[in-house]
Amino acid sequence: MKGLLVKLIVCPVVVYISTFLFQDVFYPANYQPIIVGLVLGIVGHLMEVLMLRPGTLWISTFMDFLAATVIIYFSQWFFTGSQITWIGALLTAFFLAVTEYFQHIWLLRNGATEKS
Repeated sequence: MKGLLVKLIVCPVVVYISTFLFQDVFYPANYQPIIVGLVLGIVGHLMEVLMLRPGTLWISTFMDFLAATVIIYFSQWFFTGSQITWIGALLTAFFLAVTEYFQHIWLLRNGATEKS
């Protein structure tokens, strides 16, 4: 549960910051990157529940990167006026993957990935 709460905060913040850092990511309204970040947080949490185990740190992080790239790129089709290139989606997903890597380490060290 802690992992989901962290993702629901970190993912929207990262996507929102990316709109300022990268020219290839543009959302005309402030709520749009926040919604995309919430979707990424939920999808990322579901992927962690399904995949993250000791020994799968890099695979889980890479799969998060791929999923984030696709979701960010295709989000432009759902929001009027948004423009995102593949490069912008890749850069934002990389930024997210770095945060995911540290979240995965934290979850693995705390035993949060063990199922009861």
